[in-house]
Amino acid sequence: MNPPLPPIATDVVRWQASHGRNHLPWQQTRDPYRVWLSEIMLQQTQVSTVLGYYERFLQRFPDVASLAAAPQDDVMALWSGLGYYTRARNLHACAQAVVQLHGGAFPRSAAVLATLPGIGRSTAAAIASFCFGERVAILDANVKRVLTRVLAYGEDLSSSRNEKALWTLAEDLLPTQELASSMPRYTQGLMDLGATVCLPRNPSCLVCPLQPHCRAAQQGAPQAYPVKTRKTRRSTQSWWLLVLRDPQGQLWLQRRPVQGGETGIWAGLFSPPVFASAPALEAGLDTLALRVARREDWPAQLHVLTHRDLFLHPVVVELAEGRLPQDSAELGAGQWQSAADWLQQGLPAPVRKLVEALTAG
Repeated sequence: MNPPLPPIATDVVRWQASHGRNHLPWQQTRDPYRVWLSEIMLQQTQVSTVLGYYERFLQRFPDVASLAAAPQDDVMALWSGLGYYTRARNLHACAQAVVQLHGGAFPRSAAVLATLPGIGRSTAAAIASFCFGERVAILDANVKRVLTRVLAYGEDLSSSRNEKALWTLAEDLLPTQELASSMPRYTQGLMDLGATVCLPRNPSCLVCPLQPHCRAAQQGAPQAYPVKTRKTRRSTQSWWLLVLRDPQGQLWLQRRPVQGGETGIWAGLFSPPVFASAPALEAGLDTLALRVARREDWPAQLHVLTHRDLFLHPVVVELAEGRLPQDSAELGAGQWQSAADWLQQGLPAPVRKLVEALTAG
């Protein structure tokens, strides 16, 4: 027989009120639009990075209707540099769905929220818990770590069956009383414990409010949890960027394909033409037969992604005269853009940095 579940809800709620994070701007509201925006931005991104983007988004798009009505390029431009750009496309699509399908009001249940673009089970539960006091569990990476340690849950979370079982346990641990106040505190408390106390390495067990209940701490092996044997391998990839500049100082930029291919990163954003190898770039230049005033091969730049190290090799070509046609068979559709133009476009962070360095020189 499995041991009874520890009664952690009251301790988590009490700890969060006195020691948790209570100063962040999205914690001062129960507006589902603002909570949803913060939850999407915080996926795979640190709080310190999100703060500035969150404020700028609210200044530009103060409510879901204004976000839904905006052109997608405006949304992508404002997201530029935050990374994981699929989030921005889903953010825009979700706002439109809320307006079109729900009259501009976010659904009040996690089950319905999870049907919207870009909102998974855990994000839906966070919104419903924070804003509507619904008794639903979240299970992001921080919460998985806290709960697997408290329960000494040693099953391999690479298995969907084992993760489903952990979801059930997480639901059983939820508060049962005064949900309107306890659920937001409990949900935030688990997040805070995972982010500040129950760390992946060197957890601060002595100050953790759940230490009396924590079976992993009692075993003296908190870092043995969670168990996940299947891990994504890091890979390395190199891209060559052909940075074409006309005599007026404009740059040739093209929209990246929305999906697919080995160069499918930055989908839907603007960048210089991308080549998979130096010979491919040279062949492209030869085919274009441009009049080149000056060429400069910049040092490779490392761009670190979640599971990939991307080495970018910019090749800057200053044209003597003339322009590429608006639809080049060799480069794909693109357009010449001045600094005033590309500042308003969605550019990946390393491309924006490259272009800024080029135009400042």
